[in-house]
Amino acid sequence: MSTSVKRACDACHRRKVKCDGINPCRNCSSAQLSCTYHAIPQKKGPKGSRAKVISELRETQRQTTLSSKVANRINGVHSPPCSPTLSPTPGLLTTEMMKDCIEFFFANMYPTLPILHRGRIEYQALNAETNVDNYCLLTSLCAFMMIQPGMAIPGDPMGLDNHPGANLVSGNLLMEETLRVRKSYDYLEAPTINSLVTSFFLFGCYFGLELHNKAWFHLREATTLAHILGMQREETYMEFDTVDAARRRRLYWLLFVTERAYALQRHRPLSLQATINLPTEHDDPSDTQAHHLNGFIQLVNLFRPFDDQFVALWNKTRSDCSTSYLAALQQQLTDALPAYLSNTTENQTADLRTSQQWLRTMVWQLSIQNGYLSSSHDDPSMTFHYPVEIARDLVAMTSQFSQSSMEVHGIGLIEKLFDVACSLTDVLSLLPANPQPFTLGPRDHLHQFMTLLSILRNGDNRFLPLLLSKVHEVLPTLTNPMLQTVPDNAPPMCEVDIFEGFGPIMGGPIPSNYGTVSHTMPTSINSGSDSFKITGSVEFKLENPALQYDKRVEELSSPSHGPESGDSSPFASPPVLGSQMEFPGLGQYAFNDLNGHGSSNGHNLPSTNIGSFVENLPNFKREFEGSLGLISVPSSSMNQMRRPPLRQNSSSSYGIQQQIPPRSIPEYHTLQRANSNGQEMGLTGDHNRASEMPFR
Repeated sequence: MSTSVKRACDACHRRKVKCDGINPCRNCSSAQLSCTYHAIPQKKGPKGSRAKVISELRETQRQTTLSSKVANRINGVHSPPCSPTLSPTPGLLTTEMMKDCIEFFFANMYPTLPILHRGRIEYQALNAETNVDNYCLLTSLCAFMMIQPGMAIPGDPMGLDNHPGANLVSGNLLMEETLRVRKSYDYLEAPTINSLVTSFFLFGCYFGLELHNKAWFHLREATTLAHILGMQREETYMEFDTVDAARRRRLYWLLFVTERAYALQRHRPLSLQATINLPTEHDDPSDTQAHHLNGFIQLVNLFRPFDDQFVALWNKTRSDCSTSYLAALQQQLTDALPAYLSNTTENQTADLRTSQQWLRTMVWQLSIQNGYLSSSHDDPSMTFHYPVEIARDLVAMTSQFSQSSMEVHGIGLIEKLFDVACSLTDVLSLLPANPQPFTLGPRDHLHQFMTLLSILRNGDNRFLPLLLSKVHEVLPTLTNPMLQTVPDNAPPMCEVDIFEGFGPIMGGPIPSNYGTVSHTMPTSINSGSDSFKITGSVEFKLENPALQYDKRVEELSSPSHGPESGDSSPFASPPVLGSQMEFPGLGQYAFNDLNGHGSSNGHNLPSTNIGSFVENLPNFKREFEGSLGLISVPSSSMNQMRRPPLRQNSSSSYGIQQQIPPRSIPEYHTLQRANSNGQEMGLTGDHNRASEMPFR
């Protein structure tokens, strides 16, 4: 005797065939259709061709699949509208997609985000179509996985994985689905642990897409839901079973760490405090990856010292800072992690080591904001040289990590590397050249940071152009290898016209000061309302009585700016020897004559204004970069320096087109090859070093 089915699935109801009530039913399985129960029962209509109905169903379901929607959005084709109600879109969240995303999460991200139980999330995936709370959790999880590198679009018959940006479009579509369906129930008045995790995954999606207003909203929503659920109280965890209590405790501490990292990056306040016990490796006996929980606990301990007091000092809402407090905080960060990390995955180790050095940089920045740095301070963390030590340690650590172990942490880890590199760039303008050219120095570390940023996620982030622009502004000699042997703050090569009245052609005597340059580094740098003193001075002196003409002399001259370099120049020389043959080093550049015509030699570099280039950069991190710029040498002071004399009416008096800052490492290497006779210097000056990035 067969049991009656109360309701047929949507496909069987549309085809007018008997449904067995199983999900998926046998009819849908044999016809390869999605088995859903979204349709509202209506009156029976006239019968039609069942074969035609199957074709219509297949076409409708094909258009609602994720691959189809992604292809339509990429190609600008209007997709069929989502359900007019707030019900889930049929066929969008397939079983294959949920299975692949769950597998990717537990294989790559679970050690860092140990907040889901695999057995329970797989059980929730079985009835995702009938439970909107589970459906929103799974769509947000899939959206978060889709924007991760290495995650392919499940069931992709159109080959969209090879299309640039297809994964981002997939993530956006799933986020839109989550937000739309979420409106169908009141998750704020009666929140669940699923709704809290959904908010956290939405934060992760928007953070990865660098939509930081929306990211901050959903992170704040997650922490607020944690307060509503009472997760800040220890007695709350006694109400749940072992598995649920362990996941809630881990989720609270994950929000604790995430909120602090985001507060330092975006100057936000805190809402969670360390009011409950830490998780343990044995809090959930069913967790097969519990041995990796030690790395998560170490990450929590790394961020615990950053309380309301530090964040208030960082956000400048209080001013009672002291050197003893900052020095003690630096010592806590140094002692937070052991020299050897045991029971941690490579992904966890990359996150721990990078976060540790980044936090050391943040504390050092707070020290300089309060004017506590001194070149003669006994504590290394209170000196200008400290960012060099941080960069050296971080470069040595990252050389041991694979590329995938760093990319899995998303744009957050790349931003931390950028922050460390920016601090290093600022202090390089105050440091003398490396006295040992055959050893790794600060400039080599900076070069390695630029190479690393160009490799991670294929350089598809805005931090690499920002860093290259900053380096071009603060350290122009680093992006022009022909000037790397010249001191950063060197004045013009000589105070007289080297072609005026002497030399083998004019027959005059060589002045006694020809080839001698003496310059003393300034002892103070003013920026904004703060003044930082640097004790001592550095004197650069070049002496060579038999100095021969060097091509680099022309490269040292500032670009001409129209009529300013004409007859009105106080250094103008008589029009003697105007032939270009006198300047063999200038053949690789393009020059503009006084009438505005350019000479084409196959090496024309685009001319642009670096000021407009920097102004067009995103406004992101303006406040952050302002704090970094406290010790950087103003560009205006460089422009006021006396330019070397240029010969009137000769090729050298024409305007050398200003080189735009390289926006990618390949452009940087191209510039090196163009200026070094085809020899490309690596990270340490070795010709083959650049191709030895330790990514496996």
